Amino acid sequence: MNTNRNRTYAYIAAVLYAAIIGLSFLFVKMTVTIAHPIDVLAHRFALSLIVVSIPVLFGWIKIHLSLADLWRIIPLGLLSPVLFFAFQAFGLVTSNSSEGGIIQAMVPVFTLILASIFLKEHTTLMQKMSLLLSVAGVVFIFAMKGSGISMSNMKGIVLLLLSALSFAGYGVLARPLTRKYKPLELTWVTLMVGCVVFNAASFIRHAATGSLVEYIQPLGDMSYLGALAYLAILSTMVSTLLSSYALTHLEASRMSVFTNFSTLISIAGGALILNEPVYGYHYIGALLIIIGVLGTNISGRKHGLVSHPKA
Repeated sequence: MNTNRNRTYAYIAAVLYAAIIGLSFLFVKMTVTIAHPIDVLAHRFALSLIVVSIPVLFGWIKIHLSLADLWRIIPLGLLSPVLFFAFQAFGLVTSNSSEGGIIQAMVPVFTLILASIFLKEHTTLMQKMSLLLSVAGVVFIFAMKGSGISMSNMKGIVLLLLSALSFAGYGVLARPLTRKYKPLELTWVTLMVGCVVFNAASFIRHAATGSLVEYIQPLGDMSYLGALAYLAILSTMVSTLLSSYALTHLEASRMSVFTNFSTLISIAGGALILNEPVYGYHYIGALLIIIGVLGTNISGRKHGLVSHPKA
């Protein structure tokens, strides 16, 4: 009974995770029009680390990590947020957001492959077909928008593929770590890694151009602070906690398909908040994604499959 309840909570966490990530694009758009993307990441992870550290500093939550524990978790933080965001940011310089969206939809496929190799997770044919169906739903939406992948942007495409692989690797590496460490412990270390790396990168960039004042300048804009608060607290800190918790009870391949569900939230958010139009192909793509997500998670339960991740 406890196992079923934990899995139910894990699915709730996965849906909330997808919803938060799906709406984050609205706030990313707001921040990058005011500050440089590297500065946004530096501010975002600094604020996230401060907020998650408050209950730790006041002793409300205990974190017991040795130096050896830190070295085990740091690679997780290097995969995401560091490599994931870095490859994505530089990949989008020579590619467009549509190409990024299509390639990002491949994360569940990469996760399934990596999880089967490193975690020995077993999936049924129905799960594989359902996962591909969810990917097809995302690709269909972008294709109907007249967006595709141009081989002329090969450098950007390669970087975006590396970004997707980094995020898939994060999900696979996090799965065994969630069995040993608490979600808050994993979140605290990964946020610390992101904070140190992105703030160092921001400082080096500003020092080289003599523009250190530009690091602080955006913090005086209230709209920037509001968007930053969403990105730092919900889209970074809370989403990391939710994904860590979900991965405690769900296989990496099963959890990863929820990243495509966030596409639906993005479309809904754009329609409701930005009054962006919604067309028939959005509904068809949404249906494919929903069926794919449900199929990936329900078919495995019917067959009673479980994963056997390596410690």
